[in-house]
Amino acid sequence: MDFPANPRFTFDPSKPLRVLEIVFWLGLALVFYAYLGYGLVLWVFVRAKRLFNSKSLPLTTALPEVTFVVCAYNEEDWIGQKIENSLALDYPRHLVQFCFVTDGSDDRTAELVRHYPFPPDVRWQLLHQPERRGKIAAFHRAMEQMSSPIVVSTDANTLVNPEALQRIVRHFSDPKVGAVAGEKRISMAEKDDASSAGEGIYWKYESLLKKWDAELWSVVGAAGELFSFRTECYQPVPPDTLVEDFYLTMRIAQRGWRVQYEPGAWAAEGSSASVAEEMKRKVRIAAGGLQAVWRLAPLLNPFRYGVLSFQYISHRVLRWTLAPVLLPILLVVNGILALQGQLMYQVLLLAQIVFYLAAFAGWILEQRKLKVKALFVPYYFCLMNWAMYAGFVRLIRGKQSVLWEKAKRSGRQNQGV
Repeated sequence: MDFPANPRFTFDPSKPLRVLEIVFWLGLALVFYAYLGYGLVLWVFVRAKRLFNSKSLPLTTALPEVTFVVCAYNEEDWIGQKIENSLALDYPRHLVQFCFVTDGSDDRTAELVRHYPFPPDVRWQLLHQPERRGKIAAFHRAMEQMSSPIVVSTDANTLVNPEALQRIVRHFSDPKVGAVAGEKRISMAEKDDASSAGEGIYWKYESLLKKWDAELWSVVGAAGELFSFRTECYQPVPPDTLVEDFYLTMRIAQRGWRVQYEPGAWAAEGSSASVAEEMKRKVRIAAGGLQAVWRLAPLLNPFRYGVLSFQYISHRVLRWTLAPVLLPILLVVNGILALQGQLMYQVLLLAQIVFYLAAFAGWILEQRKLKVKALFVPYYFCLMNWAMYAGFVRLIRGKQSVLWEKAKRSGRQNQGV
């Protein structure tokens, strides 16, 4: 006897494919938004805001007192040039004090600072203790003695332009501004490898996003190479924080202050000496970024933090979490859909394969010290996302210490306390 089929339990073979299509297109949209789409959306918002607000930055008439803090760990080959560069800043000598923190250094860094022939009208101090506890601990020691209303922090392996301080402090004429991020620039030599060129391209794009972020509302985290903040805004950072500059400035923004951006104040450093050295830095930043996402979880609430949450999620969180996870998923799902014979999915799969092959070719050529500019972007893109996986593993295993091993830069050593 035949029983009629129950339509509620009829298997439709097309449904799993529909689910995969939804996953693919949503995933593709999210990845595109995380890396490029947010920049387009941000550009539209900023252009719209300019139509209604063309207010220019007021000129600062009374310059505030500033403390220029340099944290250095084993920088004997670089500290002399850093001091010379610091003394060349175009700012009234009686309004700036230089503070060099060399905690943990077991080379001649502290000695070179102590015996440097500073001019009589320069106010400076050296803070040194043998114990190495990390950069944030060293920086906090400097903050405990802070008396100036404005603090400017810079890395020991960077060169700052002479106008930097004057360009930075003018933003503090706005009482809503709690911090100012300078621009990070990568100095590349002709012999630098593909990853170095990719690093330079990446930071040019990041600088553009920071400029637009600041115009819309606030920079989403400052880079440690050069940033400044009001002393009253400072709160001690947990001593195990891996990306202290980002966390410190995001906490300032979380408390309602704006973090502005000043491209006219820049700090230049050499590119990474090799892919291996760049990976050291990227893995540490990836682990620190994921740590920050956890510790700054309240900022994920747009109902409380509004535009800042939108910027934070769009610019940082998606790149550090969902986007790297989705990349291999998109490749696999795209492959399954392409097997169904639809030309669109076959073309998209081919595009993905070509992109990853280009990245692999960039890696092969880099091993042979050859450069092809067309391969810089895919190679560096894959390098960054692979670092997110490695950083996640190091974070959950507790292997990423604040006493991170400094990565070598082309022609110099990278700073890392």
